[in-house]
Amino acid sequence: MKNKIKVAVYGYGNIGRGVEAAITKCPDMELVAIFTRRDPSSVRPHGKSVPVFRAQDILSFKDRIDVVILCGGSATDLPVQTPDLARDFCVVDSFDNHANIPEHFANVDKAAKKGRRTAIISSGWDPGLFSLMRLYSESALPSGESYTFWGKGVSQGHSDAIRRIDGVKDARQYTVPIPAALDAVRSGEMPELSAREKHERVCYVVAEQGADLARIEREIKEMPNYFAPYETTVHFISEEELKRDHSKLPHGGSVIRSGKSGFDNENTHVVEFSLKLDSNPEFTSGMLVASARAVCRMNEEEMYGCKTLFDVPPAYFHPMAPSELRAKLL
Repeated sequence: MKNKIKVAVYGYGNIGRGVEAAITKCPDMELVAIFTRRDPSSVRPHGKSVPVFRAQDILSFKDRIDVVILCGGSATDLPVQTPDLARDFCVVDSFDNHANIPEHFANVDKAAKKGRRTAIISSGWDPGLFSLMRLYSESALPSGESYTFWGKGVSQGHSDAIRRIDGVKDARQYTVPIPAALDAVRSGEMPELSAREKHERVCYVVAEQGADLARIEREIKEMPNYFAPYETTVHFISEEELKRDHSKLPHGGSVIRSGKSGFDNENTHVVEFSLKLDSNPEFTSGMLVASARAVCRMNEEEMYGCKTLFDVPPAYFHPMAPSELRAKLL
């Protein structure tokens, strides 16, 4: 693309700030606006010259934005916001409720095709990079088993889901791999493991004064898709404790494929791709920004509708020209 990509951020929390930081590392992009549901005067971007507007005013900027990066949560924000905006803008989101991705894809696809726009959903590291690693390793080793382990780390989506519960003031949720399961998979054993046997979830919750703690704990543990299948522990702590002990947002994990090859499956292979992240939102933001570049390139080629990382040519994420990529990275 010849001109700088004009990016807007929709929502300015941890992901929105991470997107702003990532764009400063991309000479082919510029952040032209931030849209917020808060009072715009209360939002202080790192770049003091970046204008902040009300979320409901975004349609009046239709001709000044190439792509909108949506930075809300997957529980209630993105299922509504992404299809609403995909009719009028190229969009990227990090929708991470795996079970609901097909439904979300269909809703966004319908809107984007109607507006002749392109959308990429579920970008990030899982779903995102880990999804690609599962696809690549299963393609190379069709006879085998795939495993994904997350953490130990703070899950933004799960933490956000807890914060949406009535009576919760703030929360952090840690996803913790169960060591015995991880060791068995790395050894090439290919065990059958349920979700409960692979991970546990540990929640630290700050409740509103007078809130029903038993109800909050029950709603967390019974939440479909997020907590119901797992061994979940809930700790109620003070706001001071949360700030002191749980203010950072580390995360990571591994995708592991154990497979057999040979006419008699005589050889075993273990493929592992892992991440160790100091900042979950900042790394996720980096993938969102790379996806914003890709979505603009695909829209220029009239590749309309909703896409996932499975549908994006890898070269479209990178600022280098294809000839440079072949010379330097291939």
